[in-house]
Amino acid sequence: MSDVLGYHYLAEYHSCDVSVINSESDISEILLEAARISGATIIDSFFHSFSPQGVSGVIVIAESHLSIHTWPEHGYAAVDLFSCGDFDYQKALDYIGDGLVSEERIYSVVERGNLAGRSVKKVGAPVSEDL
Repeated sequence: MSDVLGYHYLAEYHSCDVSVINSESDISEILLEAARISGATIIDSFFHSFSPQGVSGVIVIAESHLSIHTWPEHGYAAVDLFSCGDFDYQKALDYIGDGLVSEERIYSVVERGNLAGRSVKKVGAPVSEDL
């Protein structure tokens, strides 16, 4: 058994096509297809357009979730993929970046539920400065 319950992939997409990242229908199509081709099991999804611009959305998958928030005025989109199961996260991230017509992509990953490295903290305790 792994000491990590899941992995949280964070993706930043810069210099995106503004018309795409401001379109709820485009964003939902891109994220749903990314979930499908990655092998994730889609449970449900919700997307919302903001006024005057921007789109947010989430797809609940059996393995956890995919989410997106866009800032068309900056040509920027932030995407989270969290999974406690197997799926091809790289295929999903690449598909999303291609769909957003992103010129710059930055990926990082966070281990979630690291059971071997946990420590007890009181609620409201300050976060360590060495994080």
